[in-house]
Amino acid sequence: MANKKTVVIGASDNPSRYSFQAVNRLKSYGHEVVPVGIRKGQVAGLDIHTDKPAVEGVDTVTLYVGPQNQPAWQDYILGLKPKRIIFNPGTENYELEKKAQAQGIQTMEACTLVMLSVGNY
Repeated sequence: MANKKTVVIGASDNPSRYSFQAVNRLKSYGHEVVPVGIRKGQVAGLDIHTDKPAVEGVDTVTLYVGPQNQPAWQDYILGLKPKRIIFNPGTENYELEKKAQAQGIQTMEACTLVMLSVGNY
């Protein structure tokens, strides 16, 4: 499986959160992961960025932020110029999907954890 540099938006150091599990699983599958969230912390040995860092060569942005909180992230997400954005359950946002697609970014309403487990990440 090729390394797909992935930015996890909504990353958390709380083990009960799906974003925590996603960062760990992505890393264990050999993907380069950049966790970005609103609180500092660590997950899978990586610091959670709270400063919306510039990241080059992004393959995937996987969202763990609900649509009501996405406006604050929208310019950052689109500015990363990812190949695709995964809208995990509860993060679906038709407006953001439309804007991404208009920029040639593939969008998917899917679950990162399921995609990894079945081998179609």
